[in-house]
Amino acid sequence: LLVLVGSSGAQDKRSYVIGFYNLENLFDVYDDPVKNDEEFLPDGANKWTDAKYQKKLSNMERVIFDMAAINKDYPIVIGVSEIENRSVLEDFVAQPKLKGAKYRVCHFDSPDARGVDVAFLYRADIFKLEGSDNIKLNVPELPNFRTRDLVVMWGTIEGEPFYFIVSHWPSRLGGKERSQYSRDFVAEKCKHICDSVRTINPATKVVIMGDFNDDATDASVVEVLGAKGDHKGKIKDLQPNDMYNPFYSMLKAGYGTLGYRDSWNLFDNIVVSENLATGSTGSLKIQTQQGAKYYGNIFTRSYMIQQEGQYKNYPLRSFVGSNFQNGYSDHLPIAFEIEY
Repeated sequence: LLVLVGSSGAQDKRSYVIGFYNLENLFDVYDDPVKNDEEFLPDGANKWTDAKYQKKLSNMERVIFDMAAINKDYPIVIGVSEIENRSVLEDFVAQPKLKGAKYRVCHFDSPDARGVDVAFLYRADIFKLEGSDNIKLNVPELPNFRTRDLVVMWGTIEGEPFYFIVSHWPSRLGGKERSQYSRDFVAEKCKHICDSVRTINPATKVVIMGDFNDDATDASVVEVLGAKGDHKGKIKDLQPNDMYNPFYSMLKAGYGTLGYRDSWNLFDNIVVSENLATGSTGSLKIQTQQGAKYYGNIFTRSYMIQQEGQYKNYPLRSFVGSNFQNGYSDHLPIAFEIEY
């Protein structure tokens, strides 16, 4: 399995990092009668104690802090998934090494059957929040299907309008093909929101991020969402209504964010509107990190990787079955930079 380690180095211009991280079942230890949290209780299958919860928070803190060390600045927006509620995020941003970022939380409870939500952490000193909302996802073919809401927020960065969407698309439970229509439905919803936002104000820069449960090259991402991707020289060919996926070429090169059957998948994606890819409106646009080949960045360090056993070289997750490993997540975090 291949991993990509984030590069470091001073930036000649002012730049900001935007990221996404699937935190893999960040649950508190309290029973919520409307959440499916039975596994993550002290007397549940995972024997989820406060000590384990605190270790999980500390491990997540280490990852974000080490990501921040690359550019010596905290990411300005981080989308997250697989979190139980707002409370766990409040605990997370209160960790000692994250206090300096003064992260605020944008979260809405969703009806997901597993009891997990998506949310944003953002730095109010850089991203000036103007509003936020949650958007229900009612799949017509499955009237009783309960999945994660979309969470959206909008505001400005350096005075330029931004619209963020974070999502966790339906899983491949039952097989990729049989469940494909549900992910296509969410992809179409995200595309519709993006088109509507940019119709109202073509200068708005849209960022769609999340765990898509599909790869950057799958039809749901490329055709339904319309997220084009290739090596950075192709950005100049984007048209005004196009979307760009900086992780497409990374997957083609063999990189990924989660391991499965001795290969990498890249389910975690951040897709941007054409004007953020090319800088056709305003001054902010995506950039490569110093010395890096790709616009996308998959962050990893050796402590985040299983070093031995059956899952050697896979991301070191918190549990294998019900066995606590004191790990991090079964996904690696992703990020990209924008330059002003």
